[in-house]
Amino acid sequence: MGAGQSQPDREEDKIFYSNTPISFSEDVVNHLTDQVASPNPSPERQSTLDAHVRARIQSELQKLQQEEEVVKSEIERALEKENLDKERELSEDSEDGGVGSVKSSAVLMGDLEEVRQKVEKYQRRTSEETSEWMAKRQAVQSCYSSNSKQTLDCWKEVTEFKASVGQLEQHYVHSLR
Repeated sequence: MGAGQSQPDREEDKIFYSNTPISFSEDVVNHLTDQVASPNPSPERQSTLDAHVRARIQSELQKLQQEEEVVKSEIERALEKENLDKERELSEDSEDGGVGSVKSSAVLMGDLEEVRQKVEKYQRRTSEETSEWMAKRQAVQSCYSSNSKQTLDCWKEVTEFKASVGQLEQHYVHSLR
């Protein structure tokens, strides 16, 4: 009720027209066109943005370092607890008259033998695969040595060498599965 009457007249609603044309200096026009054409911010604005980004990166880095320290301490506590539990088990086994320690020694000997067998199997397999690969490599080297001026004559040896390397890679990948 009457609230519309109490508002002052706004100057932005008024429009003025001039009979004389408005002219701008060439420097002002060039400055305005440079700002429109250049999407890059001004050097002051860019330095402010860079400082802001650096500050955020530093805060995130500090946050991640704190989280990493927490995780490390939790892991260390878990490992200490696990080691204490193992020590208690071993001390309880030795208090039982040594029967438990003999059992754990037998288990350890079995594990050791299993590891030895795996190592021997791996060494046999790698020596067989490596010997084939080495022979192909030697063939390529001797071909290049004997045909130093016509190295294109060694295409067959190179192809066989590449195939043997491919097989060696395949065996390695399958051994990891």
